[in-house]
Amino acid sequence: MTATARQGRTADRRPGASTVPCPATGGTGRAIGGAATTAAVTRIASLLPGGPGTVLGPAPGAVESAEAYLDAGGYRHTDDPERLLEHIADAGLRGRGGAGFPAAVKLRAVRDGGGLPVVVANGEEGEPGSVKDRWLLRARPHLVLDGLAHAAAVTGAVQGYVYVSDPYAAARVRAALDERTTALPVAVIETGHTYVAGEESAVVRRINGGPALPAAKPPRPFERGVSDQPTLVSNVETLARIALIAAHPDLRHDIAGSTLLSLSAFRGTPLLAEAPYGTDLRTLAAAQGTTDATGALMGGLFGGLVGPGSLDLPLDHSALADAGTALGCGAIRFLQPGVCPVATAADAVDHLATESARQCGVCVSGTAAIRDTLRQLTCGTAAADTAERLERWASRLPGRGACGLLDAAAGTAGSLLTAFPGLVRGHLDAACAACAACPPTGGHRLVVPVPHVADAPCESPTRPAPPARPR
Repeated sequence: MTATARQGRTADRRPGASTVPCPATGGTGRAIGGAATTAAVTRIASLLPGGPGTVLGPAPGAVESAEAYLDAGGYRHTDDPERLLEHIADAGLRGRGGAGFPAAVKLRAVRDGGGLPVVVANGEEGEPGSVKDRWLLRARPHLVLDGLAHAAAVTGAVQGYVYVSDPYAAARVRAALDERTTALPVAVIETGHTYVAGEESAVVRRINGGPALPAAKPPRPFERGVSDQPTLVSNVETLARIALIAAHPDLRHDIAGSTLLSLSAFRGTPLLAEAPYGTDLRTLAAAQGTTDATGALMGGLFGGLVGPGSLDLPLDHSALADAGTALGCGAIRFLQPGVCPVATAADAVDHLATESARQCGVCVSGTAAIRDTLRQLTCGTAAADTAERLERWASRLPGRGACGLLDAAAGTAGSLLTAFPGLVRGHLDAACAACAACPPTGGHRLVVPVPHVADAPCESPTRPAPPARPR
């Protein structure tokens, strides 16, 4: 099959798109992988006991070969797809792309949709603070491809795709396919990086030859997706955990009960961690190196801001939802003394406004209005009714766009008012010195560099792509 992957591809020019050395130590977890410490790196550490069944694996600082993956029990044939589906359901595995939807429910829906199902490994990482998916495809592509094959067996799919914007990840997935041919035909589809390119209907549009932009729903991809067939669009970490459950069914609850996290702060070294659900935010902050956290920006830009009183919240979907926030893609940015939450909110919405697909008028105008108002707050020039306007937008705008971008902007504004009451009005009285020191940058401060993965050649992210080749 000829991959249509490179049509319309643009280079990934995000800050942090190129790799940097990964240190061997740091944080409070079992630090693993890597070379010498430098100030600009993202560390890797596990907060889990050692042993099989982890996504980070034994050597996350290097590419896992097909031979090493086979020796560890990978690429086993799916002898009983129904039994595997029962294990996934029993483990309570949720999707790791942001919504946390039960994985078994999606698999069943595609399986029961008729036609010729399609499975897609979604590795497009739109959140600026998230690195887990690009790391996973760069370091453990065989784990993801194995999970894709198991998902195909469960759903009856006849075609698979790996969807990415990161050229390093794409090159390593292609190399993995060259190392070991799978029974499932797999094409690698590259796209330009945008915040909305990983939304599942945008993924389907791109694979079908259109732009990577969200589409009106229904139908949803599980009903009619790639080539009008029932389509499973699954995050790469979700697929990795499906592969681990297939290889270690007795560990399925532990496998489903842990997650990858991208942890960062204004000061200090970012951390890619694997941690069990139930770990509280304060422990995660300490693992990242922030022992004096004053709050956090949760779920990339999806979960909004939480204040210091929320740092004892556990990693638990229900507990976080009850507190008005969400884990999302697992990217958490901790606030620190001297970092104003208003400036952080302004940076987040500045990024969202820049990344708007400009398909929905309400999204274009809504995100721009919130952005401009937060910028005025950081400068001390906001109007007296600013809090009321932010509250109105936070309650009226969610759900009105084709994707979640407008919801994220409105949620950030609402969470600022909820988590830090009085702070907005305090910014009306005088200019904030902390905000003046950190004016909005379009979200560049929120970007986290991907940990280095050694011992694998890859194309330059700024080099023109070679022609598509048959797969």
